[in-house]
Amino acid sequence: MHTHHGDVIAAAPAGHAPAPAGRCPFRLDPSGTDIQGEAARVRAGGPATRIELPEGVPAWAVADPAVITRLLTSPDVSKDAAQHWPAWIDGEVGPDWSMALWVSIRSMFTAYGPAHTRLRKLVSGAFTAHRTKALAPVVTRIAEELLDEIEALPAGEPVDLRARYAGPLPARVICELFGVPLASRDRLCTLFDALFSTATPAEEVRVHAGELYGILHGLVALKRETPGDDLTSALIAIQRGQLASGEPDPLEDQELLDTLVHFLSAGYETTINLIDHATHALLTHPDQLELIRTGKAEWSDAIEETLRWEPAAANLMLRYAVEDIDLGDVVVPKGDALVMSVAGAGRDEGLHGPDADRFDLTRPTRRDHLAFGHGVHHCLGAPLARMEGVTALSALFARFPGLTLAVPSSSLRPVKSFISNGHQELPVLRHGGHGHA
Repeated sequence: MHTHHGDVIAAAPAGHAPAPAGRCPFRLDPSGTDIQGEAARVRAGGPATRIELPEGVPAWAVADPAVITRLLTSPDVSKDAAQHWPAWIDGEVGPDWSMALWVSIRSMFTAYGPAHTRLRKLVSGAFTAHRTKALAPVVTRIAEELLDEIEALPAGEPVDLRARYAGPLPARVICELFGVPLASRDRLCTLFDALFSTATPAEEVRVHAGELYGILHGLVALKRETPGDDLTSALIAIQRGQLASGEPDPLEDQELLDTLVHFLSAGYETTINLIDHATHALLTHPDQLELIRTGKAEWSDAIEETLRWEPAAANLMLRYAVEDIDLGDVVVPKGDALVMSVAGAGRDEGLHGPDADRFDLTRPTRRDHLAFGHGVHHCLGAPLARMEGVTALSALFARFPGLTLAVPSSSLRPVKSFISNGHQELPVLRHGGHGHA
């Protein structure tokens, strides 16, 4: 791994506007200790701020929602490192990089142009609105089962809501959706937690990734033998149909596996953080919870405002400049890496007003967030995540209307990541801590 190229972004590339004085690159904290502080710093840096990723890899961070929207709809921005990131192509950044998994993956999530169109069409054929809608009763059942388990715990003792509810709910839903056997589910979620942690050492990441692909190889083999009514079987059926009909560019085995990695990880990791942050926001803003209870706001408002205020993924990784990108005050040179600061965009005062830092369910711009991305890579699973969030919140507060935090909010520890944005634990007391579960 060559880390000397961290110096590259400290000097203005030839022929490009120099960065404003005093704007040296700052390294995103792999432990995610100050997500919003870093987001504010990116916002203050103008249309694009120079940053360093782990091990000195240079990039630009963008937090202005209008600039992000423009970039995510521009053909001058790619997610395909193999085509458009010279540092990756030339081996300056290699497979030993701690974030290499998210760069090397070959699926619609990293594809560019016609390749992306082909893969997204295939996958969206399996991930239909009908399938999402059919999951609604499943989500409700899982939520109630988890709440039954919490209710059966000893009264008066703190319950870690992330471990007991926010985590297991999307884990069970996404595993049910993809037909993952019960025996593999807990291990899969543990692996995803480790892979989303930007503080995990590169060697550990490689070991975890190897085990993850081993589990998914087994899942694909199982579904080829005994297909079911699940997304893995649907993707395999699409692949088989293509091969049988001799269609050009059938879904390759690696693309199939990488698609599973991305869907399973995104469906789990982002939804656990959404439920975690939404619950925390409502418990620390009782006036906002009261708006829902009195019919002045809806659970969906809480979900949208949470996605704006504390998005489940703080930063969208990684994109690359296909050509020089002129952003007015600064030019992002062709081949440079880009990070979209969704957390930064969510609190942009130009869009959300001077009180953008405040959690407000009645905010007119609460739906104007970029938590699910934008443009051709907009999240296919957004309707499912929203439905899970609304179901989880409404069931939780109906069952335990007196729910409170068991510790001061300031003592909660963030997940060790600058991508995944959540708490390591969310200890709560049921019924205001009176122990009447």
